[in-house]
Amino acid sequence: MTELEKVEKLREKADVSFSEAKEALDASNGDILDALIYLENCGKAVIPAGGGFFSGDRASYSERQPQPEHETDAKANTESFGDMLKRFGRFCLMVIRKGNRNFLEASKDGAQMFSCPVTIVVLFLLFFFWVTVPLFIISLFFGLRYRFRGSELGKESVNRVMDNASGVVDEVKKSFTNQTNDNNNDSVEE
Repeated sequence: MTELEKVEKLREKADVSFSEAKEALDASNGDILDALIYLENCGKAVIPAGGGFFSGDRASYSERQPQPEHETDAKANTESFGDMLKRFGRFCLMVIRKGNRNFLEASKDGAQMFSCPVTIVVLFLLFFFWVTVPLFIISLFFGLRYRFRGSELGKESVNRVMDNASGVVDEVKKSFTNQTNDNNNDSVEE
């Protein structure tokens, strides 16, 4: 066997560069087995699982060799992508369940007008944003008050924000009414 063939054989078995294979062959006086052991001791070649001994299974050495890095990465990415999809699916189900357990309630003068699951409200906001938000704001001017009811969103801090929004609208209505009354009083006095 020529020196080039030995280098090629060693490169194939140890998955190393030409220069590393040549160096190992030079250090082992041209013996491929000794060169392979040399590369393993240097940490440049992967030691077969089980230390290179047969443990009952008669798989060939090449079958027991670790796969090239790009193949194992592809398998790992496929598995992790599947896991990621499962986690995303579980997250979506959790959000839908929480949205169906919590409700947005509208009331006027203390009487409840309607109650709607938060999931439906979010869907309306996603698909009909330019209709839903103006209707929500206009309804505040007509005296509707909104509150959340449920285990996750029915907290005082969340409902305090909704009350503050209603309070701001009341202030705007009062200032508008006061300006209108002032303008009417000015025109009556003249």
